[in-house]
Amino acid sequence: MVKILYKPLGLLFGALGGLVAGAVFRRLWALLGHEDDAPRVTDRDRTWREVLLAAALQGAVFALVKAAIDRGGAAGTRRLTGIWPD
Repeated sequence: MVKILYKPLGLLFGALGGLVAGAVFRRLWALLGHEDDAPRVTDRDRTWREVLLAAALQGAVFALVKAAIDRGGAAGTRRLTGIWPD
């Protein structure tokens, strides 16, 4: 029963996590001294190093935010229901 109720919340948390991760990545990218937008992989004016650095950083940020939100949602569900949503 908890799994069924947790699924819609998990989807909502995932969508919100994507928004948060995007904002965190843009902030980190700007703090690293780059423009506001990360380079597109097909942007011929950007170097391989810059494109790959942006991709690696973006992937790490998204994975970190997703893990934190998923773990927090599971922990919150356990606190509310006493059951860990496997």
